[in-house]
Amino acid sequence: MTVTIDRMTTCERAPSLQARLSLTPVSPIPGLLDGAWWPRSRDLLRELPALTDVLDARWGRITRISVNPTHWPGIPRKVPVTGHTVHVGWFTDEQDPHKLILLSYTAGRWDLLVIPPETSASAATRLMAAAATPGSLVTASGLMAKETATREAQEALSREEEWESGGGPAPMAVGSRSRTRADS
Repeated sequence: MTVTIDRMTTCERAPSLQARLSLTPVSPIPGLLDGAWWPRSRDLLRELPALTDVLDARWGRITRISVNPTHWPGIPRKVPVTGHTVHVGWFTDEQDPHKLILLSYTAGRWDLLVIPPETSASAATRLMAAAATPGSLVTASGLMAKETATREAQEALSREEEWESGGGPAPMAVGSRSRTRADS
C-alpha cells in the first residue's frame, strides 16, 4: 500500500457522523488497550474530528495522534478539530498496525484498537467489547487475529453444514439398489 503524507492542513472540516467508540470502564487494573474505535472510512482527515469531539470532553484535549500507515492510505500532518488542531504522526515498525495512540498534555496517553471500516457489525461488536475489557493483556493485532480465526471457523462450519444438509451426495431411496455391472 502506498502512503501519502499530506503536509498541508485543510481549513475546511468535512461533516462527520458520531464516532463509533467503545471505551474501557475506569478500573484499577491496567490493560493494553483503552477501548476500540470503528471508523467509517480510512480517511483520517474526515474521521479524526468526530473521534476527538468525544474524547476531548472525556479525556482532555487530544493534541497528538499516532498511527501505523499500513492501513491508512493518506496521513495528514495536522487535522483541524473543534477548537484546535491535532498533530498526526506515524510509526511503521514501532506501532501495532491495528492501534491508534492518542496523547493529551493534561491527561496522558490512550491506546485504541482500530477496527477496519469494512468489518461486519457483528464482528465489530465483538471486537469493541473485547478491547474494552478492563485488564486485558491482548494486543490490538492479537484481537484482530482472534476475530479472523473466529470468522474462518464460522465459515468452515457453515460450509460443513451446507455439505451435510444437501450439498453432499444424495442418500439412496429405501428399497432401491444401484446398478452394477452384474445387473447389466
